Amino acid sequence: MAAASSGTVLHGVGVGRRAAIGPVVRVQPAPAVPPDTVLMVDGRPATPDQVRDAAGAAFTAVAQALTTQSSRATGTVRDVLAATAQMAGDPALRAQVLSRVAGGEPPVSAVDAVVNQFAGGYLAERVTDLRSVRDRVVARLMGLAEPGVPELAQPSIVVARDLAPADTSALDLDKVLALVTELGGPTSHTAIIAGQLGLPCVVRVAGADQLADGALVAVDAANGTVTVDPDAALRETLARRELAEQALTQDTAPGATADGHAVALLANIGTAADAARVGAVEGVGLFRTEVLFLERTSAPTRSEQAEAYEAALRALGGRKVVVRTLDAGADKPLAFATAPDEENPALGVRGYRLVRTHPELLDTQLEALADAQRATGTTPWVMAPMIATAAEAREFATRARAAGVATVGVMVEIPAAALRAREVLAEVDFVSLGTNDLAQYTMATDRLRGELADLLDAWQPAVLDLVAATARAGVELGKPVGVCGESAADPLMALVLVGMGITSLSMSAGAVPAVRYALRHHTLERCRQMAAAALGAPGAGEGRAAVTALLSDDARTVLVG
Repeated sequence: MAAASSGTVLHGVGVGRRAAIGPVVRVQPAPAVPPDTVLMVDGRPATPDQVRDAAGAAFTAVAQALTTQSSRATGTVRDVLAATAQMAGDPALRAQVLSRVAGGEPPVSAVDAVVNQFAGGYLAERVTDLRSVRDRVVARLMGLAEPGVPELAQPSIVVARDLAPADTSALDLDKVLALVTELGGPTSHTAIIAGQLGLPCVVRVAGADQLADGALVAVDAANGTVTVDPDAALRETLARRELAEQALTQDTAPGATADGHAVALLANIGTAADAARVGAVEGVGLFRTEVLFLERTSAPTRSEQAEAYEAALRALGGRKVVVRTLDAGADKPLAFATAPDEENPALGVRGYRLVRTHPELLDTQLEALADAQRATGTTPWVMAPMIATAAEAREFATRARAAGVATVGVMVEIPAAALRAREVLAEVDFVSLGTNDLAQYTMATDRLRGELADLLDAWQPAVLDLVAATARAGVELGKPVGVCGESAADPLMALVLVGMGITSLSMSAGAVPAVRYALRHHTLERCRQMAAAALGAPGAGEGRAAVTALLSDDARTVLVG
């Protein structure tokens, strides 16, 4: 296919608001090896035993390499890399491949067949990562170079069909200006990691395969565009916007509307190291704890967990910290807890539901958090993911309080919990809306299916209805209702959420300045008008447009351009 010509504008789904200009560096594709390729040893076709040994060694090497990458990463990158490493080490995946090659099936054919089976089964939510494991195993097995990101000689725009976490973790972040992918979606791992790292990112870019290595492009996440050989006018526009973005970071005051209505602006983190880097935020609204569990063959001990929680609490120096209990299962399987034969794990035993099969995991975690609370003299909040009923909320609250944690809440990610938010809130001290999963379950759309990104749009009226119902219940009961999903990072959506009655917004730390600015330039009454406009719109696009029309002139210039 011919390379995109000068001035060509490619369109996709932008992640974040930033922009960058630089040369394209393409990610190396997976090796093209025919399924019937015969493995050769010393110039002769390998025996089934030799193929089996080579395949086993390839799986081991890939799992070890991914684990090493994970140990060097931080935050969400570390989290998803650890889960990918577990895929490479999955006993069932490995055993089925070894069984096939021992029976005489060509090794690439065996790997392909088993991976395809798993992709449609219990690892369906992690197809990109599973394919990455497949490509790495095949490359190792056949003695080829592994696919992935080449070494960057200069600051560059990284372009790929898709990026697995292992690819993202290998990036030299000092030389990555932006990410562009042909596949993926706004809540895919590439998008989430880009948000965490503060990188401009555009996914679902039709025609990304036309971008040639070395071509100069402008990536504009705010508008979801990639422009080949940008002209002087576009360069000047993007430079002005970048200066405006940098200026926003100078304001570090607590979050509040123009008329002084307080809204806590918080950060999402995955490790204690992340806690030390959050900067000018009022605390942490989501401390993902699963990274402590994902790289292991057995659960971390109470003392190991307490040490990690204590480090995070001390790093935040008394600021608010909301700890989410183990959110594993589905796309984050545990070697020691996840059932390997779940047909639909996104709707299965995940999150809080692990208490049904492994109650000791939750109890130990709550005891460890209480230990950290006593050691630091702080009062962390704790919440459970994947709560569906008021009865589950009550049971979790009872367990947490019995362990010694005083402030207890739950995540609202399931429509059932949003619809019964008043009853759920009656059992706990607060709730936090995970809008990524709430959109997934409301719209019956896998959040990693980029081709369905329009259904996962945070502006979908049905999703906003559930957010509003939850916020309304919080107002009625006088209890906090936060949002810790990706929608909190959108300055326009933040105004809508505050207008609904949301009391705190938690996001990647880099998104906080723009959200703070948006709030500071609109009154609570204007936020309420925006909420009404979004809720009354017939669709996601119309809702965003209606809210944009209500922006103040200054805010429209800074936030929309």
